[in-house]
This record gives sequence, C-alpha cells and structure tokens, in this order.
Amino acid sequence: MNLSFIREKKISLPLITIIIALVLPHILGSNLYFLTVLNLMLIFIIYASAWNFLTFSGQGSLGHAAFFGMGGYFSSLIAIKAGVPLIIAIIAGAGLTSVIGVLIGMTCVRLREWFLAMVTFGFAVIIQTIVVISQLNPITGGWDGYAVPKLIPLSIPGSQMIEYYCILIIAIGSILLFQFLLKSKTGLALAAIRENEMEAKASGINPVPFKLFAFGISSFITAIAGALEVAHFGYISPEIFGTDISFWPIIYSITGGLGTLAGPVVGTVVISLLWEGLNALGLTYERFIVIGVLLILTIIFLPKGLVSLPDAIKNLKKDGK
Repeated sequence: MNLSFIREKKISLPLITIIIALVLPHILGSNLYFLTVLNLMLIFIIYASAWNFLTFSGQGSLGHAAFFGMGGYFSSLIAIKAGVPLIIAIIAGAGLTSVIGVLIGMTCVRLREWFLAMVTFGFAVIIQTIVVISQLNPITGGWDGYAVPKLIPLSIPGSQMIEYYCILIIAIGSILLFQFLLKSKTGLALAAIRENEMEAKASGINPVPFKLFAFGISSFITAIAGALEVAHFGYISPEIFGTDISFWPIIYSITGGLGTLAGPVVGTVVISLLWEGLNALGLTYERFIVIGVLLILTIIFLPKGLVSLPDAIKNLKKDGK
C-alpha cells in the first residue's frame, strides 16, 4: 500500500502543477503585469528545459542565446517577408535554427563539455555582431530592431489570456517531448554517453549522431522559446543575443536541479518569483546579489538542486532521530 501511495503521489504532482497553471490566471485576474510574468515564466521554462536537455548528452553551452535570438529573427522575418501565419513561421524559423545548431555541433562535437561551451559562447557574440553591423542591417534594423507580429492579435478579445494558454500548451508539449525522448532508447544512449563516452563506444554506441541529435532538438525548442518571446512583446532587437540571455537557463537549471526534467521548471518558477518579488520591493540591484547567494548556497548544500530539497529534509529528520 505504501509503494502504491508513493507512485500515485508522484503521478499526481505534474497533474496538480498543470491544474494550478490552468486556473492561476483566473485567480490573479486579467492583470496585464501578472499575465506578462506568467508568460515569460513559461517561455523560460521551455528555454531552460531545452538547454537542460543538451546536458543529458554530456554537452554544455554558454551561448544558447544565439539559438534563442535566431529563432526570434528567423520566425519574425519569415512571417513579415513571406506573409505566412506566425505559427508556421515559428516552426520554420526553429527548423532553420536547428539546422545551424547541428552544423555547429558537427564542427565541435568531439570537443569536451566546456570547450564546446566556449565555442557556443563565441558563436552568440558573432551572431549578435553580424545582426548589428553587417549587410543585414537594413533587414534586421541594427540596434533599433523592428516590430514583430503578436502571437495573438490585440484586436481579439482576451488576447492576453489566449496567448498564455497557447504558450502553456507549448511548454507542456516540450516537457512531454523531452520525457519521451529520455525514456526511449535514444535517452538511454545519451545517458551512457554522458556517464562514460569511452564505455559507450565500447558497447557499440556511436556518440556523434546522438550528440548532434541532442544539439538539434535543443536548438529547435530554444528557437521556439525565442520566437514566442519576441511575439509576446511584439518587438525584437539584438539585445536578445545578450550574455544574460545565455546564462539564465543555466541558473534556472542548476538551481532547480541539473539533469532532471522538473529542475528547469522548479528553478525558473522560484527564481522568477524571487526576481519579480524583490523588484516589487524596490530591490532592483540588490536582487542580483540575492539570486547569486541563492545559486551559491544551492550548489554547496543542494548540489542536486531544489528538487532534492524534500529528500534532504527527510534525511535530516532521520539523522535527528
């Protein structure tokens, strides 16, 4: 009976989370500020989950803002220039970004984790520079950027609420996709490569295609997140390639629990609420210190992230007895 209850509890937690996400906008009311915070939270849950998926293959990235930004630029330009519906433009833009992601992966897939991470960081800087000062300037608008079609036109009644549920569906779909992939044979291969690449090779697993697959999926979902953000704001500029945009998914994933499905979700929710709460209290700059301290304490005392906090409390109680 005990084991059955635990299983039921584990199954119900995601359902409870989804139910809360469904009713939360109605509890908070149609306040534009709250809806904006919730929308951005969902977008960065998608983004952080995509970055976190890459780590399952033993790879790291310090420049995922490159894919985030390319998703925004590609999708918006396709929608504007080709006149196609935005949802189709988002998928097409994510596909183009994914191809570029795989090409980058092909050039440095044999590098160790943090060497690859530095390559992606450099790529993000290069892409931002190209957008700003190259011949693409007339198209991208340079630092000024340009207006982007909204995900849900403001002319539609309740557009903000509809947009929230659209992004929520995409967020849930992304997490379910990662769950499916990680439980499949591909997920087992990625786990083997992450734990010991030499042993994985010895057992007949070729790491290269699996690493490229992880890079492609991660960049695809990241691009969707970037496209959703610019479609939410109705505007895009090269700031989308900023260093902070590359580091937020890392902070969310590590704080929540690196290498877990729930980690990016928990980390994004906790950090986002803390960030906005401190800002509401007038602690605009101090919140950077608070987030930094939280990250340090999590790494030291909860290396498996906040998702491991319940188990840590249980162990403390056992030790106390």
